[in-house]
Amino acid sequence: MPIKIVLVDDHALVRDGIKSLLEDETDLLVTGEASDGEEALEVVALLKPDLIIMDIRMPRLDGIAAVRALKSRGNNTPCLMLSMHDSEEYVLQSIKAGAHGYLLKDASRDEFLKAIHTIDGGERYFSGDLSHILLRQIIGNKGGGTTETTASPTPQVNVTRRQQEILKLIPAGYTNQEIADQLGLSRRTVETHRYKMMDALGVNNKADLIRKAKGMGLI
Repeated sequence: MPIKIVLVDDHALVRDGIKSLLEDETDLLVTGEASDGEEALEVVALLKPDLIIMDIRMPRLDGIAAVRALKSRGNNTPCLMLSMHDSEEYVLQSIKAGAHGYLLKDASRDEFLKAIHTIDGGERYFSGDLSHILLRQIIGNKGGGTTETTASPTPQVNVTRRQQEILKLIPAGYTNQEIADQLGLSRRTVETHRYKMMDALGVNNKADLIRKAKGMGLI
């Protein structure tokens, strides 16, 4: 079954462009559209999509408010925010509202598809270009005069204790299966944690993951 998607953007040309980009993907199907947040609430309730692709800046009800409204109505349909803005305020507000991902509109086709499939798979996705914002949340102003117990706006982009345990074993050259055996986890769980950490840190390989984690004092 294809992933059913509702597009929400106040510009028809943008919606048409996204539909054109997705039309060759046999596992993706745009089933509905909305031109603002208010309309999105009605369309989503009617069509019950698997995923919402939501613009942030829209008339009547913006994307962040629309996600918040959906959550308040008990609708947990995953939402990917698609925006031209990379401001920290927009990113963190989207996360707090309950969005499952945030992607910049200048992202490549491959990254756009990756974001859709990642979120549909139950994970969260944030553009690599936003890593500087997410990293600040992970380290929580460490060394800046605030306590380490400062609450992060979203636990989804934080490095959990389990992930830190995995991070400490990666530099030793252990395989995912060996790490899983040591920590009493499944190999798939370890792979998922590693993938999430790499996404959060904006890296694409083990060497960069280790380097960045060490630089941040995580290992």
